[in-house]
Amino acid sequence: MNDQRQPILNAPWPAVLVTLSIVVSYGLQSVLLSDLGVRYFAFSSMALAAGRWETMFTSMLLHGNWAHALMNAGFALAFGTPVARYFGTSLRGVLVFALFYLLSGAVACLGYAWLSPGGLLIGASGAVAGLVGGATRLLGGQGVPGRFMSGPVVSMTVSWVALNLIFAFIDFAPGMGAAKVGWEAHIFGYFAGLFLIDLFGRLARGPRADQVVGEH
Repeated sequence: MNDQRQPILNAPWPAVLVTLSIVVSYGLQSVLLSDLGVRYFAFSSMALAAGRWETMFTSMLLHGNWAHALMNAGFALAFGTPVARYFGTSLRGVLVFALFYLLSGAVACLGYAWLSPGGLLIGASGAVAGLVGGATRLLGGQGVPGRFMSGPVVSMTVSWVALNLIFAFIDFAPGMGAAKVGWEAHIFGYFAGLFLIDLFGRLARGPRADQVVGEH
């Protein structure tokens, strides 16, 4: 029988694992952490200046409410699926996927600290934005990183930046409630994924990936 399941229903397990980590970590947060605990593990430029670099990663496990967590989880599954499929499910591919996700989130945090030095950041949206950026390049290249000036990459990039600047202007986004929108992290994370997908593809797939990308 020919298996015609849609990709989103047949997501690689690394993408599913990231999605579940967002949901499970918020469930644990809602039970185990007080507001003070959340602030302690959140990212800020002050925490970074104090040498608490780990908050770049602990902050990704925290969310403001269930709507915030589920929205990020949905985006992680949708856009993490093509990225995880491109890297592959070998041990090497899975490690590269995890590093890609975490590094995108770290870049998002640093970008946030640069533009909003007094702010406090929680959420996986910066790392998830990296998956969006990576998936956008794959869309532009029909499964491999496409050209930066390809139609899908240009249109998605313009739309992503414009949408987040609108969020910054109105200071509102669905699922955020009264919390401020970390639009800075969204933009920096997106561009991290947009640019890093080439390098990480070579790490995951070897020199052959360069030859495939060169055809597009």
